[in-house]
Amino acid sequence: MHIIYLLLGGNIGEREKMLQSATLELSEHVGKKLANSAMYETAAWGKEAQPKFLNSVLAMATTLSAHDVLIEIQKIENLLGRQRDELWGARTLDIDILFYDHEIIQTRELTIPHPFIQDRRFVLVPLSEIAPDLQHPTLKKTIAELLASCPDQLEVTKIN
Repeated sequence: MHIIYLLLGGNIGEREKMLQSATLELSEHVGKKLANSAMYETAAWGKEAQPKFLNSVLAMATTLSAHDVLIEIQKIENLLGRQRDELWGARTLDIDILFYDHEIIQTRELTIPHPFIQDRRFVLVPLSEIAPDLQHPTLKKTIAELLASCPDQLEVTKIN
C-alpha cells in the first residue's frame, strides 16, 4: 500500500461540486481516502488575470503505481470535462500528484514530488492542514516549515 497526496483545484463552473465529484471518482478508481483538507479559495498563481481557484488536498492509500495513478487522474480529469488549453490557464479541474510515499520520481510524464510545492501557498496551506509533519524527500523540511518560509504571498482563504 502506498500513501499519496493529491492537490485538486479548479476555477471554472461549479468549483465545489467539481472537487466533490473528483474526490468521489478518486475514491472509486485510485484508492481509499485517508484525509481531506477543507476547501480553500485562492488567487490564481502564475497567470493571475483569471477567476479565483478552489483547492483542496487529499491523502489516499493506493495499490497503484505512481504512473498508474497519473493515468487514472487524467481519465478522471477528462471524464469531468477538463480542457488543456493553456499552461496555468483557467480550468474546470486539475489534479496533481504532490507526493507518492517518500519516492523521488523523474520521468518525461511525471515528476514527484511536485516541483512547485514549496513555492505555492495554495498547495502548502491545505497540505499543512492534513500533514504538517510530512517531510519533503528532497528539501528535507516539513510541510509546516515550507509554509513558514514560502515566498508566495497570494491570499488563501478557508471556505469550509
